[in-house]
Amino acid sequence: MVQYDCPPLDLSFAALSDATRRGIIDQLGQGDASITSLADTFQMTLTGMKKHIQVLERAGLVVTQKVGRVRTCKLGKRGLGAEAEWIEAHRKLFETRFEALDEIISELEKEGNDEPAS
Repeated sequence: MVQYDCPPLDLSFAALSDATRRGIIDQLGQGDASITSLADTFQMTLTGMKKHIQVLERAGLVVTQKVGRVRTCKLGKRGLGAEAEWIEAHRKLFETRFEALDEIISELEKEGNDEPAS
């Protein structure tokens, strides 16, 4: 099996594989929020929310800042540019392959219609 070494992509895709973490990204896109408010929004414990935030932080998608007893979360500056480029490159690859498959199917259908009826 071929192993690809791209830790930033691995971390971000792993982080985004969870619906709650994608929801957190959406929520933070509307503005900064405390871990407590995020836990309330997603109806989960503080401990559970902290774990999700840690995964997002490791991927560089979220940053946190502690002021007093409140830890505020906001979107990271890294963004998803590398991930979008990877997805676009593979989208083009699949699109090309599906177009080639469509051509083969069209040719087979044409050949099937050209045969005389028995």
